[in-house]
Amino acid sequence: MSEQLKLVILIQTKPGQAAEQIAAFTQLAPLVRAEAGCLQYEMHPIAGDENKFVLIETWTSQAALDAHDAMPYMIEADANSPSFRAGPATVLFLGPVIA
Repeated sequence: MSEQLKLVILIQTKPGQAAEQIAAFTQLAPLVRAEAGCLQYEMHPIAGDENKFVLIETWTSQAALDAHDAMPYMIEADANSPSFRAGPATVLFLGPVIA
């Protein structure tokens, strides 16, 4: 059995364009959460900086994450995100929990 994947994605929007990021997430969230293998998909604002967000994702497997990345709505979202993001998102793959 493959191990779950947990990702933390750091997002920064262009000044004054946080609403576009929130709208994009709000549109995608129900679609992503309905995907096979999605265990968690949530975005949080960073306190004190209206242009920064953290997206937390948990997937059952690498195959589930790969299928997610290939979804047409994700490809479209990735193509549109430079219009409101300050740069590419930083994707961090987390290791196992340390006891």
